[in-house]
Amino acid sequence: MSTTIQGSGDVPSGAELLEQERRVRQAGTALSASDLEGMWLLDQVWPKGSDRPSSFSAALLRGLRARLEIRQEEGALVLRNAVALGALELSFRGPGQLVGSRPLLQFHFESLELALAGHCLVRRSLPAPAPSRMPFFALIARSPEGWLAARGRGGGLALWRQDSAGGVRPARP
Repeated sequence: MSTTIQGSGDVPSGAELLEQERRVRQAGTALSASDLEGMWLLDQVWPKGSDRPSSFSAALLRGLRARLEIRQEEGALVLRNAVALGALELSFRGPGQLVGSRPLLQFHFESLELALAGHCLVRRSLPAPAPSRMPFFALIARSPEGWLAARGRGGGLALWRQDSAGGVRPARP
């Protein structure tokens, strides 16, 4: 099911994640779409080239309830990335796919939605990026303790914790 970091306790350090990433580049993770399903709350971020988390960025994103929801619909992955400030929520939604043995979670957002207290204020379609500019997460590990680590296209490292209470939000048209 997952690539775990042995003996690391609940949440790995930046150095442990970097070491795991080195191993994953050669051997892959064996992660599957079902390993990624659920609601993931952003917990920590490391800037590109750093083994120390950015406390300010992580605190800001946690305060905005930054989250990534991943589910399978008819065999395809659907991603929803969202932040919220009080009752105001901004979300992006689109398809994703696992590519390669590492694997990469490639995705793009087809729509953006701004909602207030669950009522849609604005919904817009977004253009698809060129294939060479497609965003992705290079998956590093997913633990049985409920965290997921990946490096984004921009080079930053992120660690999410699974929100067992949040479930997966149903798709909307």
